[in-house]
Amino acid sequence: MPGAPRADPAPAGHDPLALAVDAAAVLADRTGVAHHETAVVLGTGLDGALASLGEPIGRCDYTDLPGLSAPGVQGHRGEVASLLVGGRQVLVFRGRLHLYEGRSVHSVRMAVAAGCRTVVLTNSSGSLDPAIGSGSIVAVSDHINLTGQSPLIGLPLGGGGPGPFVDQTAVWSPRLRALVRRLEPSVGEGVYAQVLGPQFETPAEIRMLRSMGADLVGMSTALEALAAVHVGAEILGLSLVSNLAAGLTARVTVEDIRRAGMTGAPGVGRVIRTLLDHPDLDPL
Repeated sequence: MPGAPRADPAPAGHDPLALAVDAAAVLADRTGVAHHETAVVLGTGLDGALASLGEPIGRCDYTDLPGLSAPGVQGHRGEVASLLVGGRQVLVFRGRLHLYEGRSVHSVRMAVAAGCRTVVLTNSSGSLDPAIGSGSIVAVSDHINLTGQSPLIGLPLGGGGPGPFVDQTAVWSPRLRALVRRLEPSVGEGVYAQVLGPQFETPAEIRMLRSMGADLVGMSTALEALAAVHVGAEILGLSLVSNLAAGLTARVTVEDIRRAGMTGAPGVGRVIRTLLDHPDLDPL
């Protein structure tokens, strides 16, 4: 795939995991918090969820952190906020960098290097099932990576451990999904397909994805989950359905997706706050 963007943001000759450690050290200095426990990544249009979580005690722009740059997509603020929620230190990434921008997974690696053992990934997605309508919040139960990329390419193969050979049987934590079902019964579950983008899918591509078993489609999240699991985090995915996918609706526009995100952000924030307030969120 000549010219395709790489999921690994490290400059040539640099170790992406070491770069994440360097970025975590700068983050601690800028926020004044040496250790965080949980990270939350807010997807397209979902910045308003931050209001449900509380007032930040520290902030840092993406551009201040080694390996990160400002997001190019409108609605992605490009700031990390540090909050105390439910007695735990929480990092909130206000927006993300997408693979089609040439960046993808560095933020979650940095979060784990900063101490986070739980990572909550949110996104706005298109629904492939008319029964899962706009405004639905869906926990990701599994994913299909259709980007042609892996954030583990180029990592050392030896050392006696699994290296990049990561078990993907349960990337999306069954324990955390069960907790969501218990605390928020209205939240459903579904399989998320990550495509490269930035163009939206064709109706034929949507039919193909449905035949593969996907319920939702978007341009993020799966690679981040894989990178975070690789470095030892437990992952929960929450997807806000912003629209029906191509072929199930007359047209798909980024403006409609942003508006749906803004409308649904308080609900996503409420679900995240409920989880952060619960002691069972912490890894076993």
